[in-house]
Amino acid sequence: MNQSKIAYISFDTVPAPKGAAIHIEAFSQVLAAAFGDIHLLTVSPTAELINYHHIHPQVMQTMLPALGENLIQRVLYFRRLLRGWLEGKRFDAIHIRSIYEGLVIALNKKQYCDKLIFEVNGLPSIELKYRYPAVVDDRELLHKLHSQEQVCLTAADLIVTPSGVTAEYLHQIRNIPTDKIRVIPNGVDLDVFSYELSKRNIVNVPLQMLYFGTLSSWQGVKLAIEALGLINRDFPANLTVIGQAREYQIKNLKQLALKLGVAENLTVLEPISQKQLVTYIHNSDVILAPLTASDRNLIQGCCPLKILEGMATGTPVIASDLQVVRELGEDGVDFLLVKPGSAKAIKDAVLRLQNQRELATQLAINARQRIEEYYTWRRAGEALVAAYQELGIKRSMTV
Repeated sequence: MNQSKIAYISFDTVPAPKGAAIHIEAFSQVLAAAFGDIHLLTVSPTAELINYHHIHPQVMQTMLPALGENLIQRVLYFRRLLRGWLEGKRFDAIHIRSIYEGLVIALNKKQYCDKLIFEVNGLPSIELKYRYPAVVDDRELLHKLHSQEQVCLTAADLIVTPSGVTAEYLHQIRNIPTDKIRVIPNGVDLDVFSYELSKRNIVNVPLQMLYFGTLSSWQGVKLAIEALGLINRDFPANLTVIGQAREYQIKNLKQLALKLGVAENLTVLEPISQKQLVTYIHNSDVILAPLTASDRNLIQGCCPLKILEGMATGTPVIASDLQVVRELGEDGVDFLLVKPGSAKAIKDAVLRLQNQRELATQLAINARQRIEEYYTWRRAGEALVAAYQELGIKRSMTV
């Protein structure tokens, strides 16, 4: 049997403009730099198996198809191919991100690896109902998801999560020992998300607001549009929404804007590259991150990349006052926090920044400094490598 050092396996498409793909690229690069050649296994964007070698010279990426008419079919298809790919291979460590790829490995851990690392960013038993609302009434499916998560959590030698809220949930609710959990927050590529204080003349309205990220319901994009309607009662403002969404989600947002009389003030764009996104950020007066007070954000936890990336750029951020956000900075110092679920609170915060330009500038300055000190991919990578070394994975002597 062929023993290799590390396999990083994820039921995600990489590269892609989504936060998950950005995270996977950053972590796979740092693992390769520290430990030598690694295998990265992800989902193919086509019906074909693809070998890809552009993320890092020492990252050997294989993309397996995940075909099917729904998520369950795609997961089962991917798992079948994953078993074939794993045949005859064994690793010092395998790094997983979900039950979709992880269950196969967790159930056969001794066969496939010495150490199993489970990176918990989200759990289907909590998140899936937001994507498929009918799931909320399917107790049998939710129980099965919960059970499969527990199998992976129990089998893992190390659990990595980006949020203290998630760590608390895993310990208190899922009974995972704290010494098995490492909190490693997300990071920002400072070379891409460059710092530039706004040069826009605020006298020249309309105000330019920006939301970027997925359009999932827990992100609160509808609140941003409701705030857009309220703000336009006082002065002209535009909102640009950039992110991955289904057709019905975009339709619902545009219908809401039409109902509120701000259809012409809303622009919805598909995901774009990070470099293109930075241009939009620098041309905006404020970034909105109106996360909802849902179990996904309050109980499971998260580490919103949109907030970190916005903080790095010189454009002030307005976000919901949730613990997952308070972990990242201080209200009134690094960003403005507002009551979750309140479009009026967002409007009031926007007006405050409009009327207190010195505050807006100071928030942007402080936020960039905080990102530079605490939230870079370099810092996250160093923490990940240290966690691997604690498991006994030795750094490569040839890198």
